[in-house]
Amino acid sequence: MKTHQFEALIVGAGGAGLMAALHASRGAKTAVLSKLYPTRSHTGAALGGIGAALGNLEEDRWEWHAFDTVKGGDYLVDQDSAEILAREAIDAVIELEHFGLPFDRTPEGKISQRRFGGHTNNETGKPVRRACHAADRTGHMILQTLYQQCIKNNVSFFDEFHVVDLIMNDGKVCGVIAIEIGNGDLHLFHAKAVVFATGGWGKCWETTSNAHSLTGDGSALTYRVGLPLEDMEFYQFHPTGLYPTGFLITEGVRGEGGVLINGKGQRFMEKYAPRIKDLASRDVVSRAIMMEIREGNGIKGKRYVHLDITPETVNRYLAEAGETRRLDAHYIETKLAETCDQARTYAGVDPVREPMPCQPTAHYAMGGIPTNNDGQGIADARNTVVPGLYAAGECACVSVHGANRLGTNSLVDLVVYGRRAGKHAAQFTQGADWTPLPADAGKAIEAELNRLRTANGSVKPYAIRQKMQQVMMDKVGVFRDSNSLQEALNDVREMKQDFKTKLGIDDRGYKFNTDMLEAWELGCLLDIAEATTLAASKRTESRGAHAREDYPNRDDENWMKHSLVWASQTDQGEMKVDYKPVTVLGKDVYKPKERVY
Repeated sequence: MKTHQFEALIVGAGGAGLMAALHASRGAKTAVLSKLYPTRSHTGAALGGIGAALGNLEEDRWEWHAFDTVKGGDYLVDQDSAEILAREAIDAVIELEHFGLPFDRTPEGKISQRRFGGHTNNETGKPVRRACHAADRTGHMILQTLYQQCIKNNVSFFDEFHVVDLIMNDGKVCGVIAIEIGNGDLHLFHAKAVVFATGGWGKCWETTSNAHSLTGDGSALTYRVGLPLEDMEFYQFHPTGLYPTGFLITEGVRGEGGVLINGKGQRFMEKYAPRIKDLASRDVVSRAIMMEIREGNGIKGKRYVHLDITPETVNRYLAEAGETRRLDAHYIETKLAETCDQARTYAGVDPVREPMPCQPTAHYAMGGIPTNNDGQGIADARNTVVPGLYAAGECACVSVHGANRLGTNSLVDLVVYGRRAGKHAAQFTQGADWTPLPADAGKAIEAELNRLRTANGSVKPYAIRQKMQQVMMDKVGVFRDSNSLQEALNDVREMKQDFKTKLGIDDRGYKFNTDMLEAWELGCLLDIAEATTLAASKRTESRGAHAREDYPNRDDENWMKHSLVWASQTDQGEMKVDYKPVTVLGKDVYKPKERVY
């Protein structure tokens, strides 16, 4: 096994990983390991904008952004984390601008901003322009900009190195094992600090905006070494996935004036959010769409509605709202270029002339590896720090998104908490000794990979994956109940057993063996699906993205707390669940109340 040594290792090369690497490299010898080429990371799929209370087009304040984050997260957000996010977002966006990110500009040359769901003027309750954007390719631009900065700062990159094991010794992190995809060689990376920035796990569900690579690797690895995952029951369905693929239609469409229309030709969000309408938070809009579909109001009776950004429709509603601005085809083509291309390519629809078909799509994990505000991994409900472990971005749970993430806050999370994790990891390495590697480092994962490579059972990985995705979509989706969750848990555990005893793959080779690696990723997804379903079955309330039809109300008296789930440590499949309180600051503005949109 080839060995390498770096003070700080970053696993994942999306926005959070690159931001962490950039800031870690200023104080530590740093390497980035990624199973993809960095600019192919999923941050590039984030389209509409990054939120920051710059106030370039109208009055805005970071305190309003913090409140919207807490409210949008249905009051499960740790309030100190929300204030850090909102306050540091301003500096982080300006830092990105200084790095060279080509934001759209106002006529005066300032960073342009658009409206986004859940972002409001807290005094009037009306939508506020807070999303800084580069057309509808904002995430792509962030990736390109940060990658260039990392190259400039001599960060080492190991592209197409798939991290498959986390090495710990005496409770401390000391490295990872990665497989070099091109030739199948295993590499051991010895490190003082490891930052996981591996993204989410949308591929647990059948309809998702996530790429094929989003399989929860980093979160599954920490879970398997005996650490908990936090708030796994909260998984966000984005309301506007392009039907039938599930590809993301940015919230920027509605921010620019797009409206949701049902099969009766009605703008239905006026029923569910009369003040803010189509710009309500994502959980509210997703449930509204599903209720319209359930009531038979889908387009032509099918399981989708229309998202209309045609100038004729938008300008009519803008005039009714008393707004003076008007949209034309050129504006839509310029500001929503990626969306227009995607709709034409994958749905055969021209958004300038006809509405786009959309349905809720599995999009974003609010839960993940529990961390503190410096990105340090947490081992238990007492917030005990795991020395050398860090996480940032979607795979982490600070918790700054609570039960439901606001649009634009994912990119804010990447840069704010990616930066904090990178800085703290560098500081940690300067004062930490090298934790010795265990004598058997890598032996267990080598045996597991050999088991997968030589598996000759009757059940193929794709069959298990397909069944898992259907079960999760049907029973752990937008709406849930006790019976469906228990059925899903039983189904997932049966699939895990099949994965262990009946799996068979075709490729026995070592070079670019995606058959084996996808089987390994399936194991991660099954672990994540089990943790998600168990946590959801335990939370007997509805909050944010977790909508229980048998418990339709939010229960602040009993459930203002974060869940923690540990993997089963016994052959009987027993899993530990514990809880820890939400961090509150005692400010009246953050006290839980009904969310009114």
